[in-house]
Formats: sequence, structure tokens, C-alpha cells
Amino acid sequence: MDLTLQTERLTLRLLLPEDAESIETLAGDREVADTTLNMPHPYPPGSAAAFIARRREAAEQGDGFTFAITLAETGAFLGAVGLHVNKTHNMAELGYWVGKPYWSKGYCTEAAARAVQFAFDELELNRLYAAAMTRNPASYKVMENIGMRFEGILRHHIRKGDVYEDLRYYGLLRTDVESIVNK
Repeated sequence: MDLTLQTERLTLRLLLPEDAESIETLAGDREVADTTLNMPHPYPPGSAAAFIARRREAAEQGDGFTFAITLAETGAFLGAVGLHVNKTHNMAELGYWVGKPYWSKGYCTEAAARAVQFAFDELELNRLYAAAMTRNPASYKVMENIGMRFEGILRHHIRKGDVYEDLRYYGLLRTDVESIVNK
């Protein structure tokens, strides 16, 4: 399956087997993994290939789409943005991460906004939601920047290592986007 999305500075494309090394390098950074919900640290060598295969299979089945975030100009791999689709409820969870060398440049917001557009325009979903650890304001600022609405905090909702973490949840409905576009 070949699916490519463009933004002003980025190309989002489905993960490829050759992305494995970049994933392991960037995601292997302790600071990246520390506040990313499902990222292990240390990142197990060789496990990115299996992750990529699972995400490509999910895309083939329409159950999820994980895009490599790459610079349009050079093709450099920056991170990933994904949608985990729940077909029963016509919604998806949005997730993303960007390697530390690419923080604070607006890449994550740009990629997430494009993924949201894809979710509503192409997949015709009704709802998107996302979560971030309360101690990761950079992540939930991305959600706010793309128009997601704060829905609440779930206390001790996950365990990262030996620590229970509170999560801030955000949501966005198709009608929210339609009302913004029609203003």
C-alpha cells in the first residue's frame, strides 16, 4: 500500500522496512521514550522491523495508519504520527513522536494537523482523541495547536516503568472541524 500525505515542509508516508534503523536511533533516546506512552527504553535492537510490519498490516486492513514524518526537501526521518482506528465507533486515537534533534520546530504540529485532515477527509471518521502524560506539556500543546479540546485528566491511568502516570485527554469531532471551516 502506497499512501503519501504532504504538508508545506513534510512528507508523511507509511513506514517502510528501511525506517527501522532511524526509529531505533531516535526512539532509543531516553528523553523521547520517557514521555511517550508506548515506547520502551532502552529500545530493543531489532524490534522496529516487527513494529513496522505490524503497522503496515494494520494499514492494509484499515485498522491504523502510521506515517513516517520526513522532511520533504531531504527525506530525513524525523519521527512518526499515527491513527489507531476503531471501526465500530468510527473514531481513532492520534499518536505521535519526533526525535529530539527535531523538537521545537513545529514539525509535530504540522504532521499531526495533516493526520487529522486525513482522518476526517479520507477516512471519514467522526471522532479523534489523543492523550499525553500531564508532565509532557509539549505533547498536549500539539493537541491544543491543532484544535483538539481538553476533555479531562485520568489519574494514574498508565504505568511507565514503575511510575503511575496521569494522562490529559483531548478530543476532536468532525462537527468541530466543520464549524471551524464554515466560519
